[in-house]
Amino acid sequence: MQEEEEEEEVSLPSIDKIFRGRVYPVKSDDKKRQYSIHILEDITEKKKSELEHKTILSTAIDGFWLADTQGRILDVNDAYCQMTGYSRDELLAMSVPDVEAAETPEMTAKRIQRIIKTGWDRFESRHRCKDGRIVDIEVSVNYLKSDDGRFFAFIHNITDRKRLEEKLKKNLEHLHKTFNGTIQAISKISEMRDPYTSGHEMRVAQLACAIAKEVGMTEDQIEGIRVSAFLHDIGKIAIPAEILSKPSKLSDNEFGIIRTHSSASFNILKMIEFPWPVAQAILQHHERLNGSGYPSGLKGEEIILEARILAVADVIEAMACHRPYRPALGIDKALEEISRNKDVLYDAKVVDACLRLFKDRKFQFNK
Repeated sequence: MQEEEEEEEVSLPSIDKIFRGRVYPVKSDDKKRQYSIHILEDITEKKKSELEHKTILSTAIDGFWLADTQGRILDVNDAYCQMTGYSRDELLAMSVPDVEAAETPEMTAKRIQRIIKTGWDRFESRHRCKDGRIVDIEVSVNYLKSDDGRFFAFIHNITDRKRLEEKLKKNLEHLHKTFNGTIQAISKISEMRDPYTSGHEMRVAQLACAIAKEVGMTEDQIEGIRVSAFLHDIGKIAIPAEILSKPSKLSDNEFGIIRTHSSASFNILKMIEFPWPVAQAILQHHERLNGSGYPSGLKGEEIILEARILAVADVIEAMACHRPYRPALGIDKALEEISRNKDVLYDAKVVDACLRLFKDRKFQFNK
């Protein structure tokens, strides 16, 4: 007859070994003889590994918890207790939804099911501390299917990082507003020199950005187009006011002086390190595909796309709006001009995009 087994750990420091001993008491059928079976299992490496893991978790800067598939917390380390203000015993009586502040219990349950399917996840969340504080965290979770399934989660406190990110975001927004204000203020300089074309830069920017979006340029590239459009006539500050505001047709010499404004704009802006080819686009915005433009007589692909977009937007706005030497010719005449000279003076892709904007998307200049 066999009685209940006994188990104990036996440490032998002299040989640096740990054994698990199992004792099986056995009695004979006649109950006259009694003996036992002793089995020793060397668990030295297993115990060392467990000790190493406990040491790593106890000294880790990041929080750690072990949870089951129901979200119940089975184990935590000191770092997570310090992070949240709860004691270990308090946390072991809680589940993940009790500390989760960014997700509802239903959302947490769905996330658990997703992790069971994928085996792991990394995400940002927020945990609720004992004193009511909320900490931003980054969670790395691994799911082990052994036994009943366990989640090993490492929790990194990113509260300070999130605050810095928010502060940086606000600073960038402020810098962007300041930058935009500076660009618009500079564009007003040429407008003050040429008051009869007030709003020209703003309207060119509206159309140029719409064309850029229509041809598939990125948001960043469109921002470069917008800046270029606002500054494209800054070089007019070098043109005598009497020529800019002359109510009659310009002479050849006067028109030659007007033509210098794109080079003047380039010379003003070339030293500014924009993240876009602003100065180059402005220098080339009066170039034409067949080489008949100015100041360099560039042809085809020698003209960058930004300049080709500015060219079409500039022509449309100039023809559609009033000028000192003539009344407005209107949108229809302007669209006829770019259509007739598509792939001759103006880029075909840009022209087609511009035509779609006016005919299909009902584009209008803001007043």
